[in-house]
Amino acid sequence: MAKIDYKRTYPDLYKPSSKAFSTVEVPPLQYLMIDGEGDPNSAQAYQDALEALYALAYACKFALKARDLDHVVMPLEGLWWTPDMADFTDQDKSSWLWTMMIMQPPEVDDALLAAAREQVAKKKAPVALAQVRLEPLAEGLAAQILYLGAYADEAPTIQRLHAFIAEQGCERFGKHHEIYLSDPRRTAPERLKTIIRQPMRPRT
Repeated sequence: MAKIDYKRTYPDLYKPSSKAFSTVEVPPLQYLMIDGEGDPNSAQAYQDALEALYALAYACKFALKARDLDHVVMPLEGLWWTPDMADFTDQDKSSWLWTMMIMQPPEVDDALLAAAREQVAKKKAPVALAQVRLEPLAEGLAAQILYLGAYADEAPTIQRLHAFIAEQGCERFGKHHEIYLSDPRRTAPERLKTIIRQPMRPRT
């Protein structure tokens, strides 16, 4: 049974350059998603969200594997925003809103998710299990870069990404998007790899 790695299926989305900003057309994809708010470094809701999200992602993987459809579980991704996006790069993260998510193969549907949720509930029953949903996301045109370094030091790169968008005659549209290619539990902060993406549209 061949194992599909969607990072290789979509190299433009998951393997951008770390040396220059680039633009990409992001096709509609579906994700397991869960919403929350607060500083991800200290909010218990964030830890509860990740526990439920990963449990369901792996349950869906094994359900598909039983149908001879195997895939690599995709990296954690996050949409981040604040009520006033002008404040987004500030160090105070207590007001941040977020949607954490993991991309899913097209074969995952509501019925498979319901069965996976029931299975997870019987085994471990994560606190936030009921809050995870399956939902499509269509970002379209976006700018992105592979950022190398600690999460706490991202702000200058985000600001340069915003400037790059303006230089293209565009404006930001949609939520700040990050894709976490490294496991922070096993990787030194300075070696973390994160794709920073921002949807955009032509300035009107």
